[in-house]
Amino acid sequence: MKIKNRETAYNGYFKIYKLTVEQEGQTFTREQFDRGDAVAALIYDTQKQEYILAKQFRVGSESELVEVVAGMVDKGETPEQSIAREIEEETGYQVDKLEHLHTFYSSPGGTTEKVMLYYAEVSDQHHDGGGNDHENEHIELVRLSADEFGKFQTPDAKTIIAQQWVKLQVKV
Repeated sequence: MKIKNRETAYNGYFKIYKLTVEQEGQTFTREQFDRGDAVAALIYDTQKQEYILAKQFRVGSESELVEVVAGMVDKGETPEQSIAREIEEETGYQVDKLEHLHTFYSSPGGTTEKVMLYYAEVSDQHHDGGGNDHENEHIELVRLSADEFGKFQTPDAKTIIAQQWVKLQVKV
């Protein structure tokens, strides 16, 4: 498969490209949703011994979701800087320890979004968090014990991946 041409079909909050693709002598078009790179983190408060998740309205699901903290990698930032910033904005904590877990595509059939998932340990909350007003974020923190987090049901893939990682860490 070879991309022969890329043109911008939409350039707003997100970008959509119209691609001309050639494969085995056939030429056809596909749309590509350019989402950029994202970061996410499973946060564990080492003092309270609980996981911290974010509850907020998500346009894609048209509902409130409880999920690991997540956001976009801003221009000029490394993924580690971006996730530390997101954790600070959304939860009010500074990161004590950060470990990269996985990098994956959220939906490679049509979107460019690559998610870098981290595990973050925190211990001192210096403000309430809640997100940025100028980004229209209204985030509520959800705190779960290890047992509650293991049993938590969610449709959010990055949170499910984080749950599976935690389960793999438990020595049986």
